[in-house]
Amino acid sequence: MNICLIYFVWFLGLSMMLFIFSVDLILHSQVYFLEYEVLFVNSSSIYMTILIDWMSVMFMSFVLFISSMVIYYSREYMQGDLSINRFIMLVAMFVLSMMFLIISPNLISILLGWDGLGLVSYCLVIYYQNVKSFNAGMITALTNRVGDVALLMAIAWMMNYGDWSFIFFLEELKNDYFMKIITVLVILAAMTKSAQIPFSSWLPAAMAAPTPVSSLVHSSTLVTAGVYLLIRFNYSMSDLMMMFLLVVSSMTMFMSGLGANFEFDLKKIIALSTLSQLGLMMMILSLGGYKLAFFHLLTHALFKALLFMCAGNIIHSLLNCQDIRFMGGLVYQMPLTCTFMNICNLSLCGIPFLSGFYSKDLVAEVMSMSYLNFYIYLIFYISIGLTVSYSFRLSYYLFTGHYNYISLSMLSESGYLMLRGMSGLIFLVVFMGSTLSWLMFDSFYVVILPSLTKIMTLLMIFFGSLIGYNLSKFSISQLNLSLSFLGLSHFLSGMWNMPILSTFGINLLPLLAGKMYYKTLDQGWTEFYGSQNIYNQLILNSKFLQSVFDNNIKMFFMLMVILLLFLII
Repeated sequence: MNICLIYFVWFLGLSMMLFIFSVDLILHSQVYFLEYEVLFVNSSSIYMTILIDWMSVMFMSFVLFISSMVIYYSREYMQGDLSINRFIMLVAMFVLSMMFLIISPNLISILLGWDGLGLVSYCLVIYYQNVKSFNAGMITALTNRVGDVALLMAIAWMMNYGDWSFIFFLEELKNDYFMKIITVLVILAAMTKSAQIPFSSWLPAAMAAPTPVSSLVHSSTLVTAGVYLLIRFNYSMSDLMMMFLLVVSSMTMFMSGLGANFEFDLKKIIALSTLSQLGLMMMILSLGGYKLAFFHLLTHALFKALLFMCAGNIIHSLLNCQDIRFMGGLVYQMPLTCTFMNICNLSLCGIPFLSGFYSKDLVAEVMSMSYLNFYIYLIFYISIGLTVSYSFRLSYYLFTGHYNYISLSMLSESGYLMLRGMSGLIFLVVFMGSTLSWLMFDSFYVVILPSLTKIMTLLMIFFGSLIGYNLSKFSISQLNLSLSFLGLSHFLSGMWNMPILSTFGINLLPLLAGKMYYKTLDQGWTEFYGSQNIYNQLILNSKFLQSVFDNNIKMFFMLMVILLLFLII
C-alpha cells in the first residue's frame, strides 16, 4: 500500500504548488514557453515545447488534486486486489499522459499524450479481464483510433508550415486553406475523444473499468482532452465549423439527457451525465465562449469525480450491485455518502450557490444573449431540464423509500479511507465555483436579459425536478409500454441506436464477407488449385522418389541390365 501513499503525497503537493503558481500567472498576466530542439528533418524542426500559462497550470493542478484523492480512495476500494501496485502505476501513467497533453502547444508532443491516454485507458477498461471488459475496451480503443488518425493527418498537413507548434499560426492563418483542413481534423479528433455524436457509444461502455478509474476518466482526464484541445484551437475555427459543432453538441446533450432518464445502471447514469455536460461545454465553446467552457470544465471535474466516488462507495457496500432498483433508503445507513452525493447532484443541476451554478448559469445566460435560432434555444433548456430530471430520479431511487436488496443486510459507512478521499473534494465542490469565477474573469460578464429569460434556468430546474419525481413514481414499465406503441422506447433508452451502429454496423458486414471468402476461397477453389493441391502433388512425387531410393541397389542393377541390353541391341 506504500505506493498509494507516495503517489498521493506527490500529486497533492504538486497540485497545491501549481495552483498557487497559476494564480500568480493570472495576476501578472504571464506566459512562459520552454523549447528544446529534438530533431531537424527536411527543413522541419521538431521542438519539445512546453506552454506554461494560467490555463494549463490550473488544469494540471485540478487533474493532480483529483487523481491524488482518487489514489487515496483506491487504497480501500481496491484493497482485495493482488496487483494494486500495477493499478496505481497505470493510473499514474494516465495522469502523466494528460500532463503531456495539457502543456503541449505542439501537435507531435500532443500526440504523445493523446495516444498515451488511449493506450492506458484501454489497459484500465479491460482491468477486470472478462468478456464485457474486453468488448468495452475494444470499442473504446477503436473509436478513439479514428481521432488518433485525424491527429496524425493534421500533423502531416502541418508539414506545409515547417513547424508543428500550432499555437503560433492559429489566428494569423485562420483563413488559410491548410489551416482550415487542420482545424477540421482536430475537431474530428476532439469529437471522438469527447464522445460527441456519432462517437458516443464508447463512453457508457467504458464503465467496465474500476470505479476509481471512472472517477478520474470522467472528470478531468480522457473525455476532457477533446474539449481542452478545442479550447486551444478556438481561434482558428470558422463560423461554419462552429455551427456544425453547435448542432452536434446540442444533439449529444439532448440524447444523453434522454438516455439517462431511462437507464438503471448507476454508473451508466453518471456516465451519460458526463456526456451531457461535455455537450454543454462544446456548445458554449462553439458560441465563442472558450473561457466559459474551461470554467465549466473545471467545476464539472470536481463534482463529477466526487459523484463517481460516492457511487463506488455505494456499489462497494451493496456487494457490487449497480442496479438502482435494488437500492433505496440508503440515507439511513450511509448518511455521509448520501449527503456528498446529494450535494454533487445539486451542483450538477445548477442549484444556487454551489460550484456548478456559477459556471452553468453563466453559460445559460451567455447562450440566451447570443443571436441563435429557436431550435438551439429550445434544445438547450430542455437538456438542462433533463439533467435535473435524471438527477432527481437518481436521488429518489437511492435515498428514499425502503431498501430493496438483501433482507439480511448490514450496511454501514465503515470505509474511512474512502470517506476521507471523498471529504477532500466536498469543500471544493461547494466553494470552488465562486473562487474560480473571481480568479478567472478579469472583467465582469454583463448579462442583460428580459425577466422571463433571466429566470428560465431556474424554471427549467423546477420543471425538470418535477418530471424526474414523476418518472420515478410512475412505473417505468408503464412508460415503456406507452412509448413502445410509438416505437420510441428502445430508440430513446438505447442512445439513439448508436451502440448497435458502432458494433454491428461496423462489424457485421465485414464478418459476413470474411465468412463467405473463407468458405469459397480459403476452403474452396484457392484451396484446390493452391496450397492443398500443391501439397498433394509434392506428397505423390516424394512417395515415388522414396520408393525409388528405398530399392536403390535393385534399381541400379535393373538399370545396368537395361543399359547393357540397349547397348547390345
